Amino acid sequence: MEHVPSFVKREGTFADESYDKWLSVIKSRLQQSQIKAAIKVNHALMQFYWDLGRDIVRLKAEQKWGDSVIEHLSLDLKSAFPNQKGFSTRNIRYAKQWFLFYSEGLIKLHQAGAKMPKSFALVPWRHHVEIITKCRNVEEALFYINKVIENNWSRRELEDFLESDLYRTLGKAPTNFKHTLPSPLAGLAQEILKDPYNFDFLSMTKGYDEKRLEDALFHNITRFLLELGNGFAFVGRQMELRMPGGKSFFPDMIFYHIRLKCYVVIELKVVDFTPEFAGKLNFYVTAVDKLLRGADDNPTIGLLICKSKDKTLVEWSFQDINKPLGVASYQLQEIISKEISDMLPSAHDIEKMLDKDQTNQLL
Repeated sequence: MEHVPSFVKREGTFADESYDKWLSVIKSRLQQSQIKAAIKVNHALMQFYWDLGRDIVRLKAEQKWGDSVIEHLSLDLKSAFPNQKGFSTRNIRYAKQWFLFYSEGLIKLHQAGAKMPKSFALVPWRHHVEIITKCRNVEEALFYINKVIENNWSRRELEDFLESDLYRTLGKAPTNFKHTLPSPLAGLAQEILKDPYNFDFLSMTKGYDEKRLEDALFHNITRFLLELGNGFAFVGRQMELRMPGGKSFFPDMIFYHIRLKCYVVIELKVVDFTPEFAGKLNFYVTAVDKLLRGADDNPTIGLLICKSKDKTLVEWSFQDINKPLGVASYQLQEIISKEISDMLPSAHDIEKMLDKDQTNQLL
């Protein structure tokens, strides 16, 4: 009988566990080397732009050689390095703006303003451009720099968070976490909530109700998760919470936060906050603690997202509640329904009416 080796070649691979482990190690090693190489290349590029911007500022290039010096520099660099991108006049001006923005701000923060912070090498150039053109100060810019590094945001994701003003909304929702959660969990939980949430990615016509809002968020769950922030995982919508006596309740949405290791119950309201909402959410949080929470899970958190709220009313409503709850509002650009839209004159019709009116005035 012919001897069969311990591994058999199959479709270009070996059916051997030790070989598979070795191959996995090689793949991981290659991926790590690729990441290190990419970081090294990006570090060199960021350092080049930093030094370029610093030279333009310190040499007072535009005063010394005239206002068109940057245009000349762009042409000269393109001529010397025809296969290299990034030497446009606009990009060189961004390099100057980048250096000025941080060098002056870092000095105010008692940091070495002349040196490029090491963390900048971990962020792509186009991300840097978005940040310096949309942030008002260095503190805000560094906030987004750190978030890009922590969460590996794409440029599109960064643009969305800049647009929704994450810096000024993150951690702003009124909560009772200080009194209902242990430290430091209370602080970490506060940081994950925003106020307000931006739902402009939805197309909602005027007069929508809670079910339509919930439907829209569910069908845009990927975008909703992005708006909620890093760490949220979707568990279910209208999940049945069955009481021991057989009665069932159905909260709007349930998530799990991986970093906090806890369930998050979200209730949606298309009206202003009222104290009754807090009582209902408190019950849902209790039910999830009793029915879903595991031995290793932290206490469940409740988040009510409503049209608007009065902070004092929220605080008074939380006064005697011992479950961790938070309330936030949302922003949503409503659109006119198609039926009404069809009844309104189009832009072309308005132009024709204006032209006719102007003609009549001339006659």
